[in-house]
Amino acid sequence: MMSYLIKQFALLVILLLGISSSMAQSQSIKMVFVGDIMLDDLPGKYIKAGKDPFKSFAPLLKQADITIGNLECVVGTTGEPEDKPFVLRANPRVLPVLQKYFSAVSLANNHTGDYGPKALSKMLELLDEASLKHFGAGKEIRSAHEPIIFEVKGKRIAVLGFDIFLPRSFEALDDRPGTAWGEPDYIVADIKRAKDFYRADVVITYPHWGWEGEKTASQNQVQLAHLMIDSGADAVVGGHPHVTQNIENYKGKPIFYSLGNFIFDGFDTVDTTTGWALEIMINPDSKITWQINEAKLSKNGIPGNYGVILRSD
Repeated sequence: MMSYLIKQFALLVILLLGISSSMAQSQSIKMVFVGDIMLDDLPGKYIKAGKDPFKSFAPLLKQADITIGNLECVVGTTGEPEDKPFVLRANPRVLPVLQKYFSAVSLANNHTGDYGPKALSKMLELLDEASLKHFGAGKEIRSAHEPIIFEVKGKRIAVLGFDIFLPRSFEALDDRPGTAWGEPDYIVADIKRAKDFYRADVVITYPHWGWEGEKTASQNQVQLAHLMIDSGADAVVGGHPHVTQNIENYKGKPIFYSLGNFIFDGFDTVDTTTGWALEIMINPDSKITWQINEAKLSKNGIPGNYGVILRSD
């Protein structure tokens, strides 16, 4: 009889532990970050033909509570191209596809201003009309530096976008639409505002920085990433170099220096056609764990999901 009761008690403990673990997992918040999304040229034609460039990653994106990507092009039909080597502009027809998969997109990059301030302003209106949230750019400097706030499962999560790659002429000013420039003083102030004014439980920065083609973060990237963590950020997720870069754990907080390309044609090396879809899990105690899914881009710049390749300890 005693043996039977002990076995029953052990089974009950195992059951309760399983329920507790399941409840904790259900209260965890899953975020997915991807790198550069460029919907001009071949990816734009792919969408025009009625195809879905996100199809391979649809299950991953749909299972997440929050999904974030960097929109690496203007969206619209107006404006004149800036005098720079590459200007990128997608037709507004791409917006329903983006809105289907992303909670918000960052506009803090070196192509948001490719067709001038008025075209950028018009793009903001188009995104709003499509119910696609955005951050990292605005019609003036204050709105450009506002965080995007998500309230999920009892937590407030703030994401801040910073443009830290030339041309700085795309920077938002008091009287000019533009991007949120990542000046150190701005970074510190924006993170403090997210925590103090918006009462964010978790702050994640999403900078656009680094040298193209470099697999290791520059000294400037490292210094700024450390500044972000020291100022209160809980994770740093970077992009721009068109390749993935190293990962660092600084003071217990993860730094992903570059996620590489996610949708982008015109590249043909292994490094430039390999990107990461980063899953960040925020536990009830706000501790962050993560895992990385590898994306392999086709000649059309369309990603295929090659599964999980790396996890946090």
